[in-house]
Amino acid sequence: MPDPFAAIRPYDDGEVRPTIDRLLGSRDFLSAMLRLRFGEWALIPLWSWLLRPVARLYLRRQLATVETVHDLQMRVKTYVERMIEDTTAGLTVSGLEHLDPANAHLFISNHRDIAMDPALTNYVLHRAGYETLRIAIGDNLLSEQWVADLMRLNKSFIVQRSVSGPRELLANSKLLAQYIRKSIQEDNAPIWIAQREGRAKDGRDRTEAAVIKMLSLSRDKKHESFGDHIASLRIVPVAISYELDPCDAMKARELSERESTGSYEKSDQEDVESIGQGIAGSKGQVHVKFGTPLGSNFETPADVAAAIDAQIVHGYLLRPVNLWAYETLEGPLKSDVEIGEGSSSRAEFEDRVRALTEEERPFALAAYANALRSVLELDTPS
Repeated sequence: MPDPFAAIRPYDDGEVRPTIDRLLGSRDFLSAMLRLRFGEWALIPLWSWLLRPVARLYLRRQLATVETVHDLQMRVKTYVERMIEDTTAGLTVSGLEHLDPANAHLFISNHRDIAMDPALTNYVLHRAGYETLRIAIGDNLLSEQWVADLMRLNKSFIVQRSVSGPRELLANSKLLAQYIRKSIQEDNAPIWIAQREGRAKDGRDRTEAAVIKMLSLSRDKKHESFGDHIASLRIVPVAISYELDPCDAMKARELSERESTGSYEKSDQEDVESIGQGIAGSKGQVHVKFGTPLGSNFETPADVAAAIDAQIVHGYLLRPVNLWAYETLEGPLKSDVEIGEGSSSRAEFEDRVRALTEEERPFALAAYANALRSVLELDTPS
């Protein structure tokens, strides 16, 4: 029987070795790995030509015994642990007590970093003894075959956004909703999706109601209320807090250009560069906060989005950098807001902001300040 999800699901164990062999034969994949390791040096044609065979041999040896998805993820785990050691001032987690170990959850997370948001959520869950996640990734990031192969090997499934019309968009959305529901309810496989399409470059974590509408497309309207359907997906909001954003300069540059010109043209390799910077850049202290599963007391997607927002905004662990940015833009904070400890000094943070252009600085400061502003706005009666 044909697999209705074959075009979007992660690869299974039988597809692992052929996919690895395909990656090792990909010049673009090897070049990308070299660039991640050696930076701009890998762009020099002679260096690239000399190093690609070395990279292929090294990766072939590293992956020689990988036969299953689990095998691959255990290899990836060592790199994630090294990355955490090298680029963070510590990774902490809270809220695991809210999770049901016997049942899969649909984790809906704020979205600050393309690769690290799901990777860190996945890592802290794995470390606590939970099954690794199936991770949603937009097809806008998968323009090259090697990227799609690499992501699907690591349990990513594809959100098909590049469609030609509303009818095709609806069909793709229904397929995605059905896959997510099947994963949670039949496969007992946990899912990670972002609360919005695209990162929150301005630092405001808000859930798009369209995400909840997509999930509701798998509801059996004859036998299931909207609220019961939401409860059946076992949705858990997740707040990921980065003391420092490795991509803050890139985001500020984009927002500044949009402000001044009305548009922004993304370069061909910009998403790949953002992924690399997010992985390799300094993050300061990082915290992952799991919220409480949503119940059935919802009537509309907007209600669900608001409930997720409340948990994420209050679950975001504020650091001194958020306060310093707020004070720079707004003056002294007049409300009582809990601020956690940080690893960055005020002088270091101010130097970080001063390294940007005068036009970019307000956007970078706002991105840090908006996490604090969101708490104030949520706690102020309308």
